[in-house]
Amino acid sequence: MTENNEATEQYLELYKLAVEMADRVSARRATTNAFFLTVNTVLLAFVSSGSLNVLWLVSLAGIALSATWWVLLKSYRDLNRAKFAVITEMEADLEVKLFGDEWKRLKEDREQQGWWGRYAEFSMTERLVPLIFAALYAAVFVKPLF
Repeated sequence: MTENNEATEQYLELYKLAVEMADRVSARRATTNAFFLTVNTVLLAFVSSGSLNVLWLVSLAGIALSATWWVLLKSYRDLNRAKFAVITEMEADLEVKLFGDEWKRLKEDREQQGWWGRYAEFSMTERLVPLIFAALYAAVFVKPLF
């Protein structure tokens, strides 16, 4: 095996590793979403059953959980953005650019289609869920004051 072939093989292995690591981050992100969704659903179940003190405690805990969830999602988004930047940068040296071409097509579709038909990034959608839970907890917290 020549030195050039070894370098190419090593480069492809690193590329595969980068893609696998990006996939693992996405899987951890999905697990995180499932965990926080479950915990928030359970907490909201307590809202209908408790006294004023329980409502406030549950609300404060829910707001803290929602904020933590939102920060973790931001961290995962930032990490994936960096990983995909490295992957697309590595693709510049490859004949086929799977990730780069995919994103290019999605961006072209955004420009050609109207608001309703365009691709909605998962990260844009998932950002709303912790905020919705936080708003629900804030409403539960404020309601007894009035």
